[in-house]
Amino acid sequence: MKIVEGGVTAPKGFLVSSCAAGIKYEDHPDMALIYSETPCDYAGTFTSNVAKAAPVKYDMALLKKEARISAVVVNTGIANASCGEDGMKICDETGRKVKEALSLPDDSVLVASTGVIGQKIDIEKIKNGIDIMKGSLERGSEAALKAARAILTTDTHEKEVAVSFEIDGKEVTIGAMTKGSGMIHPNMCTMLSFITTDVDMERQLLQKALLTCVQKSFNMISVDGDTSTNDSCFLLSNGLSENKRITGENEEGYKIFLSALSVVTKFLAMSMAQDGEGATKLMECRVINAQSYDDAVTLSKSVICSNLIKAAVFGNDANWGRIMCAMGYSGVSFDPDHTDIYILSGAGPKEELSSEAQGKDYSYELPGYILVRDGVATDYSEEKATKILSGKHVIIVCDMKAGHEEARAFGCDLTYDYVKINGDYRS
Repeated sequence: MKIVEGGVTAPKGFLVSSCAAGIKYEDHPDMALIYSETPCDYAGTFTSNVAKAAPVKYDMALLKKEARISAVVVNTGIANASCGEDGMKICDETGRKVKEALSLPDDSVLVASTGVIGQKIDIEKIKNGIDIMKGSLERGSEAALKAARAILTTDTHEKEVAVSFEIDGKEVTIGAMTKGSGMIHPNMCTMLSFITTDVDMERQLLQKALLTCVQKSFNMISVDGDTSTNDSCFLLSNGLSENKRITGENEEGYKIFLSALSVVTKFLAMSMAQDGEGATKLMECRVINAQSYDDAVTLSKSVICSNLIKAAVFGNDANWGRIMCAMGYSGVSFDPDHTDIYILSGAGPKEELSSEAQGKDYSYELPGYILVRDGVATDYSEEKATKILSGKHVIIVCDMKAGHEEARAFGCDLTYDYVKINGDYRS
């Protein structure tokens, strides 16, 4: 497996365009269009929030129909959420406009929105944006990067990646772009994620692969504990790699694809956590030697979701008592008197992606600098602990010494800027 250029256009047959439609801000890129020259099988997963936005309902209906998808249109600035019947009408008109512009069949267009909840989108601006983008569809790194930037809201930078690998002697590629910075929490977060691939695979296996990878990536991050109304993750496959069609999860091709998709989704998830609103650090918790995998997941999430721990990491304060406390109220039964806690600083997500893409185990030589052994503080140096916590990627390792399972969760520090950003988000 290797990293390649081209983002969502890296797989065969995918093109993209973007524009400034003036949906919320003037002269600010706020729309993107992804198009496949060959209709795609479609897998998806969506927010667990009961108050789902109109685009989520629209796309979930297409997933249920097992529709073949040719295009995805995205807007930022306004979420088209909590807008009543008007919200669904906007989705219908948007999908119809793309269908007419690109001469597509019915039920072949996905719609995604992100931004302020409760405001109505001016459909004429959406239609004008589609007219602009239909004539500028292209493939390549520059077009993909512009599209990745056009879908951002409070994000500080674009988030995209592409990898290629072989199945049955054929080159297969996965490309992806995502946005997400605030309202990030497990069980899907404020994120839009678009994953393209040219693999030839049964639809139900695409869905299984996506759900498997989401559980260990997007559902293992948290910025602020809020789960949005618009979260959507799409996986589109047009089959143009011409590998032997994958029809079973025991096939080697499925295992190779699943491994590559896992690298992509973990990288995107880490990138979102690192770019949390106001964040200065990526915060990771690795729970090791837990009694069960579910215990490891719950414990690691409890640590990265704690505002007290996030604030301590921001202040470079090795207040390990907050870590023990967060695990203690997680609902998992464990023995604090046999628990060790370590801290260390490692590389960021780009370095991790490079390592995983080369098939290496990026372990940062765990466990690191020990703060707690068997539930009691060691004679550690506060000065050294402060220096470790000042790194850009802070890793907390909790050794439960109760079994052999482990899990990783990702978040970020809690800073003054988070309050500033969200104090005037609508202005």
